[in-house]
Amino acid sequence: MLCLLFLGPFFATATMRLLINNACIQSFQVLQLQQTFDSSLEKPQFPGASAEFVDQLEFIQPNVISGIPVYRVMDRQGNIINPSQDPQLSKETVLNFYQKMTMLNTMDRILYESQRQGRISFYMTNYGEEGTHIGSAAALDPNDLVFGQYREAGVLMYRGFPLDHFMAQCYANADDLGKGRQMPVHYGSKDLNFVTISSPLATQIPQAAGAAYAVKRENTNRAVICYFGEGAASEGDAHAGFNFSATLECPLIFFCRNNGYAISTPTNEQYRGDGIAARGPGYGMLSIRVDGNDVFAVYNATKEARRRAVAENQPFLIEAMTYRIGHHSTSDDSSAYRSVDEVNYWDKQDHPISRLRHYMTARGWWSEDDERSWRKQSRKTVMEAFERAERRLKPNPELLFTDVYQEMIPSLNKQRESLWRHVQQYKENYPLDLYEK
Repeated sequence: MLCLLFLGPFFATATMRLLINNACIQSFQVLQLQQTFDSSLEKPQFPGASAEFVDQLEFIQPNVISGIPVYRVMDRQGNIINPSQDPQLSKETVLNFYQKMTMLNTMDRILYESQRQGRISFYMTNYGEEGTHIGSAAALDPNDLVFGQYREAGVLMYRGFPLDHFMAQCYANADDLGKGRQMPVHYGSKDLNFVTISSPLATQIPQAAGAAYAVKRENTNRAVICYFGEGAASEGDAHAGFNFSATLECPLIFFCRNNGYAISTPTNEQYRGDGIAARGPGYGMLSIRVDGNDVFAVYNATKEARRRAVAENQPFLIEAMTYRIGHHSTSDDSSAYRSVDEVNYWDKQDHPISRLRHYMTARGWWSEDDERSWRKQSRKTVMEAFERAERRLKPNPELLFTDVYQEMIPSLNKQRESLWRHVQQYKENYPLDLYEK
């Protein structure tokens, strides 16, 4: 039969050839059915996932492993656990770490009390999270772009932001780079590549993804880092930012400060999964969980993430486990949702500043005399900046209407004229002598 097919019209009419072809096709089908087929060898061809077929009904458990481990370098007494992980930083560098962390702590205490006395309207402290700031900032290149949330003052301080600028921003005086148009602790510095902080949670995450994509297209040796808390990771913006950065392959470090509480909401009410680092693999990101109270662990993780993000054009997710010792802000009373004993434990037993101090003391780099002298000096430095900020005039009210359009548009000019008519009519309520002319 097969031979007749190839012999063609010499041995068969057209009708005969058609019948022979049909019979042949049926024969092939029978042969195929007779062949044994092992369905276990079938592989999924769906374009949306890399997987295998299974024949048992089983749902994936939330915690498929015992928990993502926490990377650390030092124990709570400042001892290096694994010598191969010691970053081998110089004495000068480590002292700089310590001085920046304690200076930040001193500034926090003074500005917090300033708000309590009615001198400024609002403040947020960084108590207990200083290690995440300094460790990560030290691992970055000065040219890297920073998107902060509102508790990254130490990153700016490490980059060289002067105390006078911190104070000017919180006091909204004439020296404020933002010209008094932002609420306190919403810092920003174009010169230091630190994008001005916004109040709404998580808006910086997709913005950072877009900036990192632009950096990638420029093909420069530059990365972007984006800070946020575990509460902000519950916002939709976080998921959009994660997905865009992974699919667009952006040189971006997502740095989550998991400090235990999103304002008054503990982590067990924020999520049911294994923290924030567990979300990385779902978006195709390399992830790590580090001890945020270990400045060396934070430094090592951020440095390696930064190196690979730039070299490989891919995002990284760092979850720094730490604890917010202070209230969320001056508008919060944390005693309403956590115990004093809990706070005291983290303040006295597992604090990033005391851990680094143990490390320095063990090496003979720091003493009690050094501590007393530095604390006195740092407080004096902060107080001098504080006093200068208080004496400085407020920005000229005209600045309310600038930096929006290149030229004053009619509607904005109308608002400006309305303001000044109001101020003149009720000038006893507007002490213009406190403002720059």
